[in-house]
Amino acid sequence: MKTRLSPAMRIAAIAAGAAAFGFASQQTVAADTAPSQYPDVSYERLTSAQDDPGWLTYYRTYNGHGHSPLKQIDTSNVKSLKQTWSYKFPADLQQGFEATPIVNGRFLFVTTPKDNVYAFDAATGKQLWKYEPKLGAESFKTACCDVVNRGVALYGKNVYVAMLNGEVAALDAQTGALIWKKAMFEPGVGYAFSLAPLALDGAIVVGSSGGEYGARGFIAALDPADGKVLWKRYTVPGAKEPGGNTWPDGMQEHGGAPAWLTGTYDAASKTLYWGVGNPGPWLADLRPGDNLYSDSLLALDPKTGDLKWHYQYTSHDTWDYDGVNTPVLANIKYEGKEYDAILHADRNGFFHAIDRSNGKLIYARPFVTATSVTGYTPDGKPVQDASKYPKAGTTIETCPSFLGGKNWWSVSYDPQKHLAIVPALHACMSLSGKSVNYMEGLPYLGEGFEIKPEPNSKGYGELQAIDVDTGKKVWSHWSKLPWNGGVATTAGGLAFSGSLDGHLYAFDEATGKVLWQSPKLASGIIAQPSVYEIDGKEYVAVLAGYGGANPIWGGPMAKAADKVPRGGTLYVFALNRT
Repeated sequence: MKTRLSPAMRIAAIAAGAAAFGFASQQTVAADTAPSQYPDVSYERLTSAQDDPGWLTYYRTYNGHGHSPLKQIDTSNVKSLKQTWSYKFPADLQQGFEATPIVNGRFLFVTTPKDNVYAFDAATGKQLWKYEPKLGAESFKTACCDVVNRGVALYGKNVYVAMLNGEVAALDAQTGALIWKKAMFEPGVGYAFSLAPLALDGAIVVGSSGGEYGARGFIAALDPADGKVLWKRYTVPGAKEPGGNTWPDGMQEHGGAPAWLTGTYDAASKTLYWGVGNPGPWLADLRPGDNLYSDSLLALDPKTGDLKWHYQYTSHDTWDYDGVNTPVLANIKYEGKEYDAILHADRNGFFHAIDRSNGKLIYARPFVTATSVTGYTPDGKPVQDASKYPKAGTTIETCPSFLGGKNWWSVSYDPQKHLAIVPALHACMSLSGKSVNYMEGLPYLGEGFEIKPEPNSKGYGELQAIDVDTGKKVWSHWSKLPWNGGVATTAGGLAFSGSLDGHLYAFDEATGKVLWQSPKLASGIIAQPSVYEIDGKEYVAVLAGYGGANPIWGGPMAKAADKVPRGGTLYVFALNRT
């Protein structure tokens, strides 16, 4: 198989492009005054965030719903939505803007590529402060899929950000002043942070990126007061640990399995749920076994990191079917029986419901064409087609592509309607195997690839509504371009999601009908919107800024979107009351 650039060359190109803007210092620039005194964000506020008028954490609530109880903007009046304010970020930030705006009181926080943090007055758009770490070039060397950051966590009076260079920083939320920094790894050796941290009771939890470099994945909890590491769990067990025998001896230390997307949390059972990504190298023929805990969901004790149970979506993965996508907590009724469930739309093309008390599969339904993982046994084991595993010197064709039937983009779940709104991707691929050896800081793949359109699909993108009690599709909205934007639903019956075409859309959550679209924005949208209320007025905020994985790895999908402008802008909308 021929590709224009090898995976190694593509990853190196990302690093080189990012390094052109590397610096070695940092600074915080503050405005004269803040809008008001910053409200503390306690653990109690986070556990009851569903009733908060803001958007306090990455998925709004610990359960991963991305659903707001606000209903001032509804299906009858959303057509009157108008832009209230916007902020255009510096022109040198031409990479992907993937952060969810986080709102506490009148304070709105976003991150940009290269880990800058901005604070705004959420009602007026006045910039309050910005934190610019000015990372060195080595910080971008092993950033796999653009130099992105997905946002911040709030706890107490601080804002927490995890950075590509391995540092976690605590900033004063009122002023942006640096409180502390903690280095979790050296930059440039294979690791990175690209996720929004998760704030729990007395802990800030982060997970590592780096699966494409064989960096052994980990999840860690830090003390919010000083950054002290409270616990650290590797996602690939050691040779003598439970699960270590699912790897060839000696390969565990470079087994990948990154934990690069924010997890969710059940405050009632005190269980932390976290997804784990692909094993390394990509070529499974080089590492016989199930390769735990790659492509898995981990249920952890948040105080110790101890494993309660795991569920593996894809075993012995050779297709880069990361299992990191959001584990959404939901109460469902399936075939007459009620469950406390985890809902998960996996890269392998299946929508899962898992019993969150014990990790047992309730059901799994394909939501895109899936030919490598073809189903699941009654006891929840994935059924995988042996002919879809390449060996060195051979090529296979399969669906979905390594970018998945859904990538990291957030779903939204409405617990009243029992609907999950899922941004799906329709693409297939060829994979060619080749031998590879581990070298620190270099790509560790063992496969070449080429993305192709999914046969008979109506486009690359599809926003789907899935009835979680059955796993069946209720409605869909197709797009010629990939649909890489996350989703936010509201009690007003709306689902907000943005597209690469440069519009934010409001869908009727029940039918999928487009009720409103924004004017053409400065770039495409690959981030999740957030919804918040200040002084009785409801707002919808979203970052526009095309980048991320698709323009680097997407092949024909990247070509289809090559006219999408670059650069980042924060947009905020509200009802026009005139």
